[in-house]
Amino acid sequence: MSALVAAPKEVSFPTDDKGVVFANTYGSGPRALILAHGIRFNKESWAKQAEEFAQAGFAVVAIDFRGYGKSHGGSETANPYEDMYRDVLAAVHYVRQNGAKSVAVVGASMGGRASATAVANGKPGEIDRLVLLAHAPIQDPEKIAGTKLFIVAEGDSIAPQVKDQYQRAPEPKQLIVLPGSAHAQNLFTTDQSERVMSEILKFLGAASAATPH
Repeated sequence: MSALVAAPKEVSFPTDDKGVVFANTYGSGPRALILAHGIRFNKESWAKQAEEFAQAGFAVVAIDFRGYGKSHGGSETANPYEDMYRDVLAAVHYVRQNGAKSVAVVGASMGGRASATAVANGKPGEIDRLVLLAHAPIQDPEKIAGTKLFIVAEGDSIAPQVKDQYQRAPEPKQLIVLPGSAHAQNLFTTDQSERVMSEILKFLGAASAATPH
């Protein structure tokens, strides 16, 4: 992974409630990966991971949720947090329209909740693989279809809820419980960072499908 990734390009696309999502894009290719940030983060917070994913062969789209940066929901948005799944689906539709043959999503904490809700509310097969980093729980985890990877630190206060969501979610699914107590994207600032990235890439099948650089 020695090749340099070009500086990210900012793009924007509409949501189904007449909002607009801004995102940073990295890399190219038919395998899209959407990154959905946590409540204290933004699209720029994924920069290091986004470059690694791009080097592994993904066209990466790191979004700003409504209320972050220049992104915003439609005029009828009553509760931005309830509608954030629309921002994830907007990104899915954007990459599909731009030639993506497969779409994976990595969602952290708040972004994980939005991503899981996007799977539950989207069309079957729109999202091929889903990675949930200590996601905020959703009401009906039974509706999280498709192939899923749950990652949480044992000492994270949300770990019991994540484990419960995992148990209730349908197969195929995988749960990885890490040592420590770092929450969601904060895992990338710990000694577990390399393992988290490795597990995600393995789950996404990057090792066998990465494009040469």
